[in-house]
Amino acid sequence: MVALILLLGTATFIEQAKGTSFVSQHIYHTLWFCGFWGLIALLATIALIRRTLWRRLPLLFLHGAFLIILGGALLTFIWGKQGVMHLRSGMLVDNYQLMETGEIHPLPFTLTLDTFLIEHYPGTDAPSDYISRVTYQTGESTVQTTVSMNHILKLHGYRLYQSSFDEDQQGSWLMVNYDPWGTGVTYFGYILLGLSMIWTLLSKKEEFYKLLHHPLLKKSGLFVWLLASVLTVQAQTRTLPVLNRNQADSLSRVQVVYQDRVVPFNTLARDFVQKIYGRPSYHGFTAEQVVGGWLLSPDVWKKEPFIKVKSAALLKELGLSDKYITLEQLYESDTYRLQTLWTSVQNEPQNQLAKGILEVDEKVGLIKMLESGTLIKPVAEMPHVQPISHTRLLAELGYNRIPFTKILFMACLTLGFLSFFWMLYKGTKKSPSEISSSNTIETLFRIALWIALLFHLAGYLLRWYIGGRIPLSNGYETMQFMALTTLVLAVLLQRRFPFTITFGFLLTGFTLLVSYLGQMNPQITPLMPVLASPLLSSHVSVIMIAYALLAFTLFNGLLALVHIRLHGADDPRVMQLTLFSRLLLYPAVFFLGAGIFLGAVWANVSWGSYWSWDPKEVWALITFLIYSAAFHRQSLSWLRNPKWFHLYMILGFLAILMTYFGVNYVLGGMHSYAG
Repeated sequence: MVALILLLGTATFIEQAKGTSFVSQHIYHTLWFCGFWGLIALLATIALIRRTLWRRLPLLFLHGAFLIILGGALLTFIWGKQGVMHLRSGMLVDNYQLMETGEIHPLPFTLTLDTFLIEHYPGTDAPSDYISRVTYQTGESTVQTTVSMNHILKLHGYRLYQSSFDEDQQGSWLMVNYDPWGTGVTYFGYILLGLSMIWTLLSKKEEFYKLLHHPLLKKSGLFVWLLASVLTVQAQTRTLPVLNRNQADSLSRVQVVYQDRVVPFNTLARDFVQKIYGRPSYHGFTAEQVVGGWLLSPDVWKKEPFIKVKSAALLKELGLSDKYITLEQLYESDTYRLQTLWTSVQNEPQNQLAKGILEVDEKVGLIKMLESGTLIKPVAEMPHVQPISHTRLLAELGYNRIPFTKILFMACLTLGFLSFFWMLYKGTKKSPSEISSSNTIETLFRIALWIALLFHLAGYLLRWYIGGRIPLSNGYETMQFMALTTLVLAVLLQRRFPFTITFGFLLTGFTLLVSYLGQMNPQITPLMPVLASPLLSSHVSVIMIAYALLAFTLFNGLLALVHIRLHGADDPRVMQLTLFSRLLLYPAVFFLGAGIFLGAVWANVSWGSYWSWDPKEVWALITFLIYSAAFHRQSLSWLRNPKWFHLYMILGFLAILMTYFGVNYVLGGMHSYAG
């Protein structure tokens, strides 16, 4: 298993360097790789027999499900075929081209493209679906039907998926998948896996039930402390040509089309200032005032250090030291300096200077769009666009003006760190008066936890209402959901395990801090067509719940190592923390497994393959294997030692960080949109 994990991890980096086709040809689609999995299945079967797991049916079915899934993958490897077919309007097609060999393969039916069309979100140019209206004929039977994103066509064991289209929209490309045995066997394995996971959690003979009723986990031995912090913000006034505050406030409610949806002008203005300057306001001026200033007096604003440059390499090339530069500094006479620099690095897109040039060039492009009048598209001048309701308008204005993420991460981190040190201090105090004081502090802290949950829930639901969809489509939104999940878990667990209050605050704070600093696509945008599937929300939410639970084991491990250092491994608090991590491990790993396989089903529905060895799929599998090993204390005796167990759980979280962040920002792949 260690060799497998190392192999899979290495393959993702080889793919980043050599390309997807290289690793497919030399690793994933080779006989030796298939044989390697077969060896693991054989050894697993021997282990099941040696451990006499037929005496523990939930675990027998759990491990058996994985063997069935591997068996289904083998059937797909042997008999499955994947290819593409190109349809042109009115032309009859009766074959497809295999992807691996390029060989033309006949079909037992014919297909004709009647029309291809792109549906858009109301009032915008954003595509909501790609639809091929086709006619298929088998023998004397002729039927008209459609193929679209997340809507497949099944014919004679073949599954056809909408893949792409010709530029003139007179042609359509369909993915063709023929897998008569593998998919069904694999899906059966998924179902068996889900049922056996539930059985394992409910069985009174298995460890999860015993941990749940362990005497040490029924005691409440840790308390927390609540303190409040007061933040002040000072606005610096500047003499710049801007709209007055009343004009700007009136302008904020004007409806415009932006990011392919109807929004208040306030949303466009905030994004404009945020993207270019790095903050939603500029030296005390609101975003509307700044945008108005650029429109009224562009010559003055071109001299203002408004453009933030993150790349030190670019600043060096420009001969500048301040990270905020003016638009004028990017020009020499009529020569655009970034264009000159780009010619030397355009063949190295991963070069840090190249990345810096592209980032700043995008900001310059936004300014040029504003000056040319193409950025702002008032709804009043677009009669075919339906305005949003007054309630929705006010909701988005409120969402923009309340910095939910910033307020919450600052409060949670402050409370979390103070409570962590309080727990360590409180462990040495045992007098009745001190215990009474601690009970009061704990009550206050629980109230604060509920306030944090309700505050974050309000922001999340507001974003849901504004966007008209569940906020789970990109990195920013999934981090928001993970923070919400963490707070919910902390509220549910805090009565029985008071130390989870601290973990809940710390994890929520760090999660929101990462999303705030990274600014991972905070804009609310319509869903890509391939993401418009109910399986998306199920897949992402289940994975995020797993990550939240495993993050609890991370903080739990850190606290346990501190207690081991101070009091030794035999301290009751260490044993309690160890039992708690072992307890959380079950739902965490099971949620992770369920999320991975829900993603596989979604992939099969969306693009015709339930497993494509995409880097994020591979690293999710690596994470699952790493944490699954922590269950096997009987085989791995060193995991019975609390110190090594907690250290393993801490290091295991690195795999989650690689899966969530490393793949997005280093490896790329089909899932890179998630960032």
